[in-house]
Amino acid sequence: MNRITKIDIDDTGLAAPTPQIEQERKVAVFDLLEDNSFTPIGRDDRPTPEGPYALGLAIRDKRLVFDIRTESGDPAGEFHLSLGPFRQVVKDYFQICESYFDAVRKLPPGQIEAIDMARRGIHNEGARVLMERLEGKAILDIDTARRLFTLICVLHWG
Repeated sequence: MNRITKIDIDDTGLAAPTPQIEQERKVAVFDLLEDNSFTPIGRDDRPTPEGPYALGLAIRDKRLVFDIRTESGDPAGEFHLSLGPFRQVVKDYFQICESYFDAVRKLPPGQIEAIDMARRGIHNEGARVLMERLEGKAILDIDTARRLFTLICVLHWG
């Protein structure tokens, strides 16, 4: 049961997201809870409690915080990641999402498809950066990383 079954996003102090960003968040949470693979890695030869896991995500002191707990609430790990490596890809992702949302309202399907392909490419890049940053801390698949990247973007919105 190495999977996430609950997500808590601490958006205290963050600006309210746009309706599009809120929709992305809801879809990412739904998709993540439906299908994911997530295994925290123990530290100092201590085994990690078995899952499933509840994941808390927050930004504190300009760092991305992963608070991992068992379903019963026992700590299973916590790590803090610098936001620096995510800044450019998050910025690029927001820009391409704006272009995509505008295109859906104005452009023919062929042009929308091209923008959507670029959006997916940037999203994949964000997932790759996340997987690199989590190396030695947690094991996850690309789809889980993509959905978590979306949630990181939502936190960046503030």
